[in-house]
Amino acid sequence: MAKRSKRYQKAAARIDRARRYPLDEAVRTLVAAEGAAKFDETVELAVKLGVDPRQADQNVRGTVVLPHGTGKSVRVLVFAKGDKAKEAEAAGADHVGAEEVAKKIQDEQWLDFDTAIATPDMMGVVGRLGKILGPRGLMPNPKVGTVTFDIAKAVREIKAGKVEFRVEKAGIVHVAIGKRSFGAERLLENAHALLTSLLRAKPASAKGHYMQSVAVSTTMGPGIRIDPATVRAAA
Repeated sequence: MAKRSKRYQKAAARIDRARRYPLDEAVRTLVAAEGAAKFDETVELAVKLGVDPRQADQNVRGTVVLPHGTGKSVRVLVFAKGDKAKEAEAAGADHVGAEEVAKKIQDEQWLDFDTAIATPDMMGVVGRLGKILGPRGLMPNPKVGTVTFDIAKAVREIKAGKVEFRVEKAGIVHVAIGKRSFGAERLLENAHALLTSLLRAKPASAKGHYMQSVAVSTTMGPGIRIDPATVRAAA
């Protein structure tokens, strides 16, 4: 087993690993813990769901606008032409283009963006990039609002803190909810927004306990287990 740093051990000493904390106490404990890294760590929620992602009707996926964003500057690429391209630029998109951008991605493997949005009429062009964008989670998708004619709204929401969540093969959802510097109150509001969206996304076919376990952690710190019952009450 890898040896933990003194900083990690100091933070872990303040946490009862056998206990499941109420959501608000877990976040406050995380923020107040000693032994923080020298950089502004990302805070992440990990939620184990009682679903079988192999079943199409249990593949939990969606988006949520975090009230305080993630603390990360998101670079947005928009595939659009004409007035929609101008609309994207006015809304704050970092890159806007059509066939020429698709060619750059295909020929140069250019991926200097975090999210891609496309108007529906551009999907014939974007579809050819599936093998490049798909595995990296960058393919525009109408289910999460990144294939739309309402380009300005889509760009503004992503810039404001809209994030996508998707259950992994093991039934776990990982989502960053901000930075440690946000403080407990803002992190709690972001956590509530995400957890509420996850609860609303519960598939009708899911049986038994839906939200089986929840944990919150920082980039370099130990995780704190959360009592799912307090999550349901808070959300």
